[in-house]
Amino acid sequence: MSNKEKVSLVSIAFVLFSIILLGLFYLTKSGQTVSLTLAYAAGLSMIFLPCTLPLAFIIVPLTMGEKPKKGIIMAVLFGLGVSITLSFYGVFMAVIGQYLGLDSATRIMFTIAGTAALLFGISELRLIKWTVPSFSGALPSFIQRQGEYLRVFTMGLFLGNAGVGCPNPAFYVLLGYIATVGEIGTGWLLGFVHGLGRATPLIFLAILGILGVNATGFLTTKKQVVDKLMGWALVFVGSFILTYGVFGMPWWEDSVFHASWNKFIFNIAPQLAEAPGHPVAQGLFVAPFWAGWTLFLGLVGISILWATSKKMVSRKKALLIVAFLFGLIILAISGTIEAEHKHGIDDVHTDDPPSLDSFGGAREVGGHD
Repeated sequence: MSNKEKVSLVSIAFVLFSIILLGLFYLTKSGQTVSLTLAYAAGLSMIFLPCTLPLAFIIVPLTMGEKPKKGIIMAVLFGLGVSITLSFYGVFMAVIGQYLGLDSATRIMFTIAGTAALLFGISELRLIKWTVPSFSGALPSFIQRQGEYLRVFTMGLFLGNAGVGCPNPAFYVLLGYIATVGEIGTGWLLGFVHGLGRATPLIFLAILGILGVNATGFLTTKKQVVDKLMGWALVFVGSFILTYGVFGMPWWEDSVFHASWNKFIFNIAPQLAEAPGHPVAQGLFVAPFWAGWTLFLGLVGISILWATSKKMVSRKKALLIVAFLFGLIILAISGTIEAEHKHGIDDVHTDDPPSLDSFGGAREVGGHD
């Protein structure tokens, strides 16, 4: 990497970091009204939520080891895919959201997106051969080379579903406003801008990865390792989203893992945490708490055993991991990892998401010691 490229990447990273800080600072102010600024700032804050953060583990390995220009294009295309998917949610909420609610739309989209992400993951691990259709044959070579970019963009489209049902107060205000106004154009624009906000920290992290890779040269020589990490991250995230679609969110929202993380975020920055008492999306099927964990961990475990049968994972390592996953399933069945249904926030007694008028005081909802 030339010095000029390094300076350019550092400059872009600095600008993105500044934008992220300004956006988060904006959310700490009271009395905001719904606007493109609020939509974008709410998107920025979603990176801290436990069902959005895993996207960083997809895009960062994906761009590591690539040349700066290519890596940035891949990160931007991934973010664009995320933004387009969220714009669809904005349109949906504008048309029928006020009648059916967000849950009715997400359960099918989660299932489809999770399945696709899972397929992406096991294909990256070379367990199956499955690629995104791309141009070939007599078409110009320039078009034929776009297959990799198309794959990244498609990943963004599918994984843009992650975190839709894991909102912070600002996101709930945004959805409620779109449903109330009922204008397709407004819904599309606010949803798209919100998606750009979610994509910005991901692009920032990807640029840091590109800088780190080119500074050390380590991952450039370990491309196969990076591909495996990305494949396993996709398997994990895909299984997670698929389980959301099938069984809804109670299995995750009511777990000690989610509750602990959300309580941590609430204690240091209440405006960035999930809304206390917000509705929890239901899936295609109603099932007990342990069923979600069994499906999620089961999909991951089966993938590991599958890779072991292909001699891609050592038997000893696979058995240890699968034993750990099985132990978590047992804990889920026994109720040990099930938390009180308050999203980790103590003494919260509201069942309603914050309204437009109350958003400015959302950080004061519910006391905590």
